[in-house]
Amino acid sequence: MRIFAIGDLHLSFGEMVEKPMDIFGGQWVGHTEKLHKNWTEMIDPEDVVIICGDISWGLRQDEAMADLDWVHALPGKKILFKGNHDLWWQSLSKLNKLYEDGTMLFVQNKCVMVDEKTAICGTRGWTCPGTEGFGEHDRKIYDREVLRLRMSLDDAKAAGAETIIGVLHYPPTNEKHHKSGFTELMTEYGVKTCVYGHLHGKDAFKNGIKGEYNNVEYKLVSLDYLQGRPEEVII
Repeated sequence: MRIFAIGDLHLSFGEMVEKPMDIFGGQWVGHTEKLHKNWTEMIDPEDVVIICGDISWGLRQDEAMADLDWVHALPGKKILFKGNHDLWWQSLSKLNKLYEDGTMLFVQNKCVMVDEKTAICGTRGWTCPGTEGFGEHDRKIYDREVLRLRMSLDDAKAAGAETIIGVLHYPPTNEKHHKSGFTELMTEYGVKTCVYGHLHGKDAFKNGIKGEYNNVEYKLVSLDYLQGRPEEVII
């Protein structure tokens, strides 16, 4: 078993959804075809793929089903986390009843043990303090997301995890890479690697923290940053 990660699939296969990604630049032209080719060449059925949010442009679950079915058909066990555009993500219990073969797991507040000692933990995240325009509304959501991350990490510790992979959709820091509640929790719980997405385009890529920070390895895995090739997470 190997573990891979990628975020920001931004799929729109549903007949009721019209959201072409190529309007955002050449790197998005044919992005689903590139992703499918790379995924099927790289990923084996026993592998695990973490998807760091922004999966479907659908607004409701029925609008997102074509996209979820497309992901389901890909090889590997998919561990899915919510992104800021995943408005279709409402009932976690209903989502986890969609696919009975166990290859699609939707995660919130809990962890997923991919073997006896390795846990995948995470939450959506939010804009971090120190970001321009960060206000009272942001603070409420940020505090809630930090709490959700702690709940997920506590679940991993209770399950006896020795290796923890952290997952966020948003970057774990502001653009100045100041510490945040997310980075402090990652260090406190001994997370080995944290993967995240959300950032698009060369100007935004540089705002994301990368490499080791307080004993945690941080990886940006948005689809356009990875050029549609899932990133292997070494454990």
